[in-house]
Amino acid sequence: MEDIRLATLLDALPLPVILIDGEGRVAHMNPPGRELAGGGGVGQPYVSVLRQPAVLEAIEQALRGTRGDARHVRAGQGYETVYRVTAVPLAGGMAHVLVSFEDVSHIEEAEQMRRDFVANVSHELRSPLTALVGFIETLRGPARDDAAARGRFLDIMEREAGRMTRLVNDLMSLTRVEVNERVRPRERIDLVTVLENAISALRPSCAAAGVELVCRCTADRAMLVGDADQLAQVFHNLIENALKYAFSGKRIQVVLHAPGIATAHARWAARGWDWRSSSISSTATAGGFRSRAHLERGAFSRSSCRSGQTADRSIY
Repeated sequence: MEDIRLATLLDALPLPVILIDGEGRVAHMNPPGRELAGGGGVGQPYVSVLRQPAVLEAIEQALRGTRGDARHVRAGQGYETVYRVTAVPLAGGMAHVLVSFEDVSHIEEAEQMRRDFVANVSHELRSPLTALVGFIETLRGPARDDAAARGRFLDIMEREAGRMTRLVNDLMSLTRVEVNERVRPRERIDLVTVLENAISALRPSCAAAGVELVCRCTADRAMLVGDADQLAQVFHNLIENALKYAFSGKRIQVVLHAPGIATAHARWAARGWDWRSSSISSTATAGGFRSRAHLERGAFSRSSCRSGQTADRSIY
């Protein structure tokens, strides 16, 4: 009767669990456990059902009376599932061991992403820092009295310092987005003003690159509930991306359509380019504001547009 109640309890668990008796045989598997073991195994020795050495060692440790932990990797078609295995001896006079499998694949993926992120940021910071250290050593040595070289080196050092500053600002922006991810904006803003401010800030960069930046709004105001800083960052990123892939003498055109308070649409056009790499969705509703950026891998194809044509880039 007790075994029946225990089996019923184990079958109700969402995690894969396997019960092993004192003789080292599989006494019970719940449905997720049977799937993990390949569909069978009850009554068989656990060593023939679970073959990974680390898992077997954890079970042997539990059979000796102490908890055992291990890592179990299940290979699939093109992916791997990683489980945290816990083998615990049952109390109450039962010489049984309960083995549970917790899927921790998402945790390991997040940890790998963190390691990759730290490595990439370290690399991005190391390059300008190396350049700065090299120029400082040169200015203290061979170029100490060379005014022309000193001016040239200082210009390069300024650019490298600006590169590091932009990287740090991007990291701070990412942190703000993560902190405010679940915070609904409450402030009513004018989208036209936000866009015009972004245009004004980036117009000197466009002029220096020989690219004309044009803004046209179909309404004087477009009031909605949103985060002005995050929207400004979105507009900055999109315009900077357009500038990166626009040739000198070309034009980046920003058109904002604001048909009432319900929605706001912006259309982008880069003359001479087929821009198909990114989109931004901004929708204002009575309940608040939602902004979604969607980046795709796309081609910037100059040959797809003849001279004088305009390839439209729409943002909804």
